[in-house]
Amino acid sequence: MARAFKLYDTLTRQVKELTPLTPGHLKFYSCGPTVYSSAHIGNFRTFLTADLIVRTAESIGWKVDYVSNITDVGHLTQDDVADADGEDKMEKALKSKEGAQFANVWDLSEHYAELFKDDWMRMNLREPMVRPKATQHMREQIQAIQDLIDKGAAYETPSGVYFSIESFDEYGKLSGNVDRDDLRTGVRDVVADDNKRHPSDFALWKKDDKHLMQWYSPWGWGFPGWHIECSVMARDYLGETIDLHAGGEDLVFPHHECEIAQSETLTGKPFSNHWVHTRFLQVDGEKMSKSKGSFHTVRDLVEKGVDPLALRYALISVPYGKPLNFTMQTLKDAVSHVERFRECVSRAEEVLGSSEGEGAPTEQLQQIYDQALDAMCDDLNTSVAIAKALEGAKVILRETEMSKEQAEAALWFIHRVNGLLGIAIADTDAACLDAASDEEEPTVDGKTITEWIDERKRARADKDFALSDKIRNDLAAAGIELRDSPDGTTWSQISSPL
Repeated sequence: MARAFKLYDTLTRQVKELTPLTPGHLKFYSCGPTVYSSAHIGNFRTFLTADLIVRTAESIGWKVDYVSNITDVGHLTQDDVADADGEDKMEKALKSKEGAQFANVWDLSEHYAELFKDDWMRMNLREPMVRPKATQHMREQIQAIQDLIDKGAAYETPSGVYFSIESFDEYGKLSGNVDRDDLRTGVRDVVADDNKRHPSDFALWKKDDKHLMQWYSPWGWGFPGWHIECSVMARDYLGETIDLHAGGEDLVFPHHECEIAQSETLTGKPFSNHWVHTRFLQVDGEKMSKSKGSFHTVRDLVEKGVDPLALRYALISVPYGKPLNFTMQTLKDAVSHVERFRECVSRAEEVLGSSEGEGAPTEQLQQIYDQALDAMCDDLNTSVAIAKALEGAKVILRETEMSKEQAEAALWFIHRVNGLLGIAIADTDAACLDAASDEEEPTVDGKTITEWIDERKRARADKDFALSDKIRNDLAAAGIELRDSPDGTTWSQISSPL
């Protein structure tokens, strides 16, 4: 019997079944980063929601066409209002201390785009079908703007081209911002163009022949507004109506509201049949703050010795629809839990001699996995799914004398759980960096870490798991973390990430 995949829909404000237009084939667009700096862990909580949607859909047998963009132009410092003003975020970044290393804004955006892709791999996220850049789709954006003008939904002023919100009766249906007077009040102090027909009309094109990134258009030199890029790229790669659109809760208004207005005016069809938004992340109960030392990027944490899979675990430990409070204890707990999954793999492989022995599951492990999958199909209930994954690991690890069949069942379970949650095995080597590779190897109680690893390996071969665990715990107490993988055991020095 086919499983129903249910997600909360921001548009209808209810949990409902995700129903692809083509049965079993999900067309999914999720907003990616603006590449003017390294992405922080709050950004990655949103990207992880999209990743879990992809993994869950694939786990129930669906094909997924997944697109996640890169914004490398057109995002301004006041884009939290319908018609943004202020400085371009990448131009501002170029003037910063960090930006001084770049010759131009193009180099800056390319640099941070590449760093983002590296962090994406470290966090064990599925690669999108395509990762389009706004600057690579300028012709399509200009054409879409012209089409909106031709339809009477957009108009030109001396400073730009604007979408008329009064041309789209349903403007505000996603966010609930349907009161035109409230919209006018919210943007009065920001909008600078007195030629606009309505204060809340939003920019499709900004005329600016001095902007560091500019293109020639029928309306002169300038650059596109932020919102038009996603409308264009979603349509180009996924069609006029997509099954699902996702992003952070900060994108509901104005970004996604404006996308809907543009897209549905252009095509006369629904833009997306389902909308998912991830709640904000806090650190120690407060908004992330650089001045308080609570602003964390994935790159910074990994370079301090944090296991990327443990970080991933911590960021998905609370369902996406609830706020997440990220703490040091959350991360410590995640490290120990991820190690339990790795211990399952190691013990099974010791019996089988390799990772190629995956066979049929036991009835108990099959039931536990099915319960984890059911939880993910119920609005990505990661709390329950992770609890079930740990329950399965407990079942596996209580077998001190594993048979071949039990070892095969263990690998079956761990690989299925990993396919669903991505917290047990790294899909790429980037997620298991050895922070000690370029360091002089320290000693603990007169032995090098390598010697301790060899001793632990002998203990495991002798099935002396008590000694194996003692060696791990003693090294952890000395500030050394061991990481087991199919390729062997590596180590890194533990440092406080927060």
